[in-house]
Amino acid sequence: MTAGRTARRVVVTGVGAVAAGGIGREAFWRRIVGGRPAIRRITRFDPSRYRSRIAAEVDFDPVAAGLTPRETRRNSRFAQFALAAAAEALADSGVRTQDEDGDRVGVCLGTAVGATAAPRDEAAVAPAACAGPGRHAEAAADDAMPSVHRATHPSSAAAELSLRHGLHGPSSVVSTGCTSGVDAIGCAFRTLSDGEADVMLAGAAEAPISPVTAACFDAIGATTAFTGDPALTPAPFDARRDGFVLGEGGAMLVLEELGHARARGASVYCEVRGWDNRTGAYHMTGLRPDGYDLSEAIISAMSEAAIVPEQLDWISAHGAGTVQGDRYETAAYKRALGEYASKVPVSSVKSVIGHCLGAAGALEMAACALAVRRGVIPPTANLLRPDPRCDLDYTPVLARERRVRHALSVSCGLGGFHSAMVFSALETDEEREAGA
Repeated sequence: MTAGRTARRVVVTGVGAVAAGGIGREAFWRRIVGGRPAIRRITRFDPSRYRSRIAAEVDFDPVAAGLTPRETRRNSRFAQFALAAAAEALADSGVRTQDEDGDRVGVCLGTAVGATAAPRDEAAVAPAACAGPGRHAEAAADDAMPSVHRATHPSSAAAELSLRHGLHGPSSVVSTGCTSGVDAIGCAFRTLSDGEADVMLAGAAEAPISPVTAACFDAIGATTAFTGDPALTPAPFDARRDGFVLGEGGAMLVLEELGHARARGASVYCEVRGWDNRTGAYHMTGLRPDGYDLSEAIISAMSEAAIVPEQLDWISAHGAGTVQGDRYETAAYKRALGEYASKVPVSSVKSVIGHCLGAAGALEMAACALAVRRGVIPPTANLLRPDPRCDLDYTPVLARERRVRHALSVSCGLGGFHSAMVFSALETDEEREAGA
């Protein structure tokens, strides 16, 4: 990709979030800026047989979040997160979808595992299904979610968002593992910049805290085996870390073409300036030690954004907390940014809200939009003993006040997916031309 590729400028006008530690963007922001981990022993199932027994769970009441009983019943947990976050983002933006040309408003949603917990949840709802011979089919028909088959599909949340808000524009679902959130927002960015829509609801949702997901990550040793106080779980980039903390939640952004936003007098958080993604083609779980693939995504996204490393004010790291991943990420920053890599603040909000898989990048980009507007960099909580091989400024423990003109958000995923996106404070055309 080359600098200046984007024909139409794209801005963020609304933010909605559902995360551990609080529902809504303000609760999310207070939690990550305060550096207070929302991690606890798993309550959604008995974790005693698993290697990792802690997670960042969301205390979510769908009725309080504005879902109708029918929406609650026919949507699995991850889709409920998406509905709640999207409603907040739309209200925040002031976009009234009923007043818009529905053909010019679309949805792009990301998820890695979708509704893996839905079949188990339905078995709990319909225990009679296991009552004995001859009861299974009858109980499934009488007691289980009427649309359970549909609800288990990753596409269900995007379909429900379109239905709820009367959206007839471009609609897509992105599933690129843990980069799904960044890539969904990136695809929406492209849709708007290419003139195919005026407004896009974009983001990701995930509800992976279930026995099957826990077992899968146990099998590859990706999640932490920490057994101490969950609030003191070692942070990403800390020498004591031994894997990530599984999380759940979702975030949705309202993206608009700049002229459309200006015409209705919208308040703008920031501008989306550049995005790219790369695939390592190296190993399903292993990473090249030189950080090559992520660094190439970063270089390309910054090129499209027409900025140089010295203009970056903050990097929202992938920062999952695996030994290999954090070192790979450190190498990628050094390769992409050169000497400036040691000067730019970097932090991981996963230290507070866990790793929400496909939704992680969307939540981190919500953090970027808020940081650009509010001039505060969230910290990496519990970063007390930095790994000597993760020797950059990983913003330990305390938030920092700093003007954020350009923020970089990165994500990495199993299978070698790597994505990067640049968010910037809104500049006039003249300022942007001058590179101010």
